[in-house]
Amino acid sequence: MDPLLLFKALIMGLVEGITEFLPVSSTGHLIITGHLIDFWTKEKRDVFEVAIQLGAILSVCYEYRERLFGVAQGVLTEKGAQRFTINLLVAFLPAAVLGFFFIGAIKFYLFNPPVVAMALIAGGVLILWAERRQHVITAETVDDMDWKLALKVGLAQCLALIPGTSRSGATIIGGLLFGLSRKAAAEFSFFLAIPVMFAATLYDVLKNRDAFVMADLPVFGVGFVVSFVSALVVIRALIRFVSRHDFTVFAWYRIVFGAFILLSAWTGLVDWSH
Repeated sequence: MDPLLLFKALIMGLVEGITEFLPVSSTGHLIITGHLIDFWTKEKRDVFEVAIQLGAILSVCYEYRERLFGVAQGVLTEKGAQRFTINLLVAFLPAAVLGFFFIGAIKFYLFNPPVVAMALIAGGVLILWAERRQHVITAETVDDMDWKLALKVGLAQCLALIPGTSRSGATIIGGLLFGLSRKAAAEFSFFLAIPVMFAATLYDVLKNRDAFVMADLPVFGVGFVVSFVSALVVIRALIRFVSRHDFTVFAWYRIVFGAFILLSAWTGLVDWSH
């Protein structure tokens, strides 16, 4: 196995783990990073990116294992567990349906650095606006949510089908706009990622299984493990962060990063066309 390829897989895993749960777009960062380091063929890279996202999602399962186990135990008998499960299902469906029908066209037309850059900037501006408006909290915790609130967050998540928008950004900011506290918005975004990314990973891997051989497993393994560990660190840090701060710093990061991509393309510093 090529050591350089494994090192590139490590970088991609680190980028995924750090950015998956921050409102900065993990998909956008993976597209940019994969382009810059010339990682794998496009077909393999696309599936690799989805597969290592599964590593990040499993870090949520590990961090909230007691909560998820309790829900699984009580889903048939406890109203709280049933409400939590229904909320996740309701929030999951809008993006799942749109993604199933349009993901091919989205990947073909939108998975490129200029689109990512514009989405990063637009999302940053939206976060700044959301943080400056009056924040009225109607659900302090995830357990306070009803299915109508969950549906609104799920509809907001549909925006994340545009690379660079950020799934976590769309759900967190959508949650804030619809009345969730910052902690509840972040945690519901974590939980909602579980069915979304499991479904996306299964679909992409099965669809493109013929493109891989056993020799590719170490590359996936490195990316998966690094993604899991780094995402676990970020989850814990983000929950501490949102208890004391807003999301303005992420908004400015998105705007600056997106502007740099556009500027580098305009000046010819980086050739984003290939």
